[in-house]
Amino acid sequence: MAKAKGGKAAVAAQERRVMRMVEDSTIEIDHQVNGAQDIAFDAMEATGKERLALAAKALQASPLCVDAWGILASEAPEGLPFTLELWRQAVAAGEVFIGPWRMAEWRGEFWSVIETRPYMRARQGLAVELRRQGMAAEAIDTLRGSLALNPNDNQGLRYILLDWLLEADALAEAAALHRAYEEDSSAAWHYGAVLLAFRQDGEAKAAEALPAALGTNPHVPGLLLGRVPMPAESPEYYSPGDADEAAVYCETAAAGWRAAPGALEWLARAVPGEPTPPKRRARAKG
Repeated sequence: MAKAKGGKAAVAAQERRVMRMVEDSTIEIDHQVNGAQDIAFDAMEATGKERLALAAKALQASPLCVDAWGILASEAPEGLPFTLELWRQAVAAGEVFIGPWRMAEWRGEFWSVIETRPYMRARQGLAVELRRQGMAAEAIDTLRGSLALNPNDNQGLRYILLDWLLEADALAEAAALHRAYEEDSSAAWHYGAVLLAFRQDGEAKAAEALPAALGTNPHVPGLLLGRVPMPAESPEYYSPGDADEAAVYCETAAAGWRAAPGALEWLARAVPGEPTPPKRRARAKG
C-alpha cells in the first residue's frame, strides 16, 4: 500500500488524486453499463435464441450489466447449481457496479434510484433460486437484505418474505415484519395475519382476523383447502379481490399453511362449504 510523504498536506493531496481517479473511472463504467443496459432491455423483449444472443451482446459491452446476467439465469434450467451461480454472478456484478460508496449512500432508497433496479431484480431472482435449491435460510436473508435496501418495497418482497418466515416458524420476525407494514390492506397481508395469529395465539385469535381477510378476498380458502383447483399457469395480472389474486397469494403462502399443524383443518371448519369455482376473466397477453 502506497504511503504519502510530506505530512498531512501531502496525504490530503494524494487522497484527492485517488478520488478523482475513482470518480473518472466510475463515470466511464457507468457509461459502459448504460449502453449495455439498453441492449439488455432489447433482450427482455426478445425470445428464444435472440434473447440469449442479446444478453451475451450486453455482457460484451459491459460484464457489469446485471440484467444481462439475470436474463441468462432466468433462461437456464431451474434447480441446477449452474443456474444458482448465474444468479450469484448477477448480484455480484451489481455490487461491483454500484460500489461501496453508492451502496451506503443509496441504502434505504434503492429502486427509487433507477440504477439500482437491475441489482434489486437480481437479488429477488437469487432468493427464489436459493429457496428452490433448498437453501431457505440464505433465501430469507437475501430478501431481508433487499428490504433493508428498499423499505418502500416496490417489488412486493415483503409478501414472499412473510410467507417464508411463517413456513420456517420464525414467528417473532414474521410479526415484526407484519407490524412494519401494518397499513397494507392487501389480501396477502390479511391472510398472513390470520396464519400468524393461528401460529402465535391459536384458533380464537385467528378467528378474529379471518373476517377482514375474507372481506379482502373470499377465494383464498377454497384454493388453500383444495376445494377449487389452482390455475394451470400463474396469472399474469390480477385485481384486488378476484380469484387470480387469490391464486398468486397461494403460490407462495400455501406451504406455510401446510406447515402449521392444524391450520388448514381449522380453516375448513371456519369457512365451511364447497364454493363454486369462480370464472376467470380472459386476459390479453403481451
